Amino acid sequence: MQLKEAENLRKLQSIAIVLLLQMAAIATLSCGNQRSEAEKSLGQADKTVAAEKTAEADQLYSQREDLSKVRLGVALLRQARTADYGSYEAAWKLARISYYLGAHTEDERERDEAFREGTEAGKTAVQLSSEKPEGHFWLGANYGGSAEHSTLAGLSNIEDIRREMEAVLRIDEQFQAGSAYLVLGQLYLEAPRLFGGDYRKALEYLEKGLRFGSNNPLLRLRLAEAYHEANRDAEARKQTDVLLKMTPDPDYVPEYKEAADKAKKLLEKINRAGRR
Repeated sequence: MQLKEAENLRKLQSIAIVLLLQMAAIATLSCGNQRSEAEKSLGQADKTVAAEKTAEADQLYSQREDLSKVRLGVALLRQARTADYGSYEAAWKLARISYYLGAHTEDERERDEAFREGTEAGKTAVQLSSEKPEGHFWLGANYGGSAEHSTLAGLSNIEDIRREMEAVLRIDEQFQAGSAYLVLGQLYLEAPRLFGGDYRKALEYLEKGLRFGSNNPLLRLRLAEAYHEANRDAEARKQTDVLLKMTPDPDYVPEYKEAADKAKKLLEKINRAGRR
């Protein structure tokens, strides 16, 4: 009788141990699910914060003629990237606004830092979505900004600029009213001949871009400059005339103002040459 009771006791103990193990497993699974849900919730909150910061920065970028707004926009996009490093929008927009700051500030240190940050943000955007044009374009633009202010950077960046703009053309040659054609045209116009500079190639790219950018004032300006370089001043004058009569796109008023100012100076140069 005692042996039977002992055996029953062992069976009960075994059943209890099994039940305890099952309960522990269920508790662990439940805890894991709760953790997973919490992580998902936190990740979604980060994406929401990043999207809100990016939207605020967009508003500031629309007021970019005021560089204090641009600097605030840079700070917001840094915060957006900290919240969600995987945000393609935050990355390429940081590259874009950094380029604008670098191209317009009069502070050399700020300029160099802006192009450096813009280049890094552009590289990240390309890594995140290499099949989209924005990252490639603004990465190339920041390479170009650095090249414009540094001889050494200029020589080393020529191939980088060409590669990124050709990537844009493969993805969407109409991007931003033919702006990749504009950059390639400017590259061939300004690069030393030893490193591929050729106003004929510049004209070829700029004229192709005109198919998509008839209302792109900067493209018209670069085309006028290329015609002037080729001693085709009648055609250069035609481009500046079209530019100065153009109704600017509301989203690109700052760029139109810059292009119009430079077009007037080019016209003065052409007129002085014609009076000699």
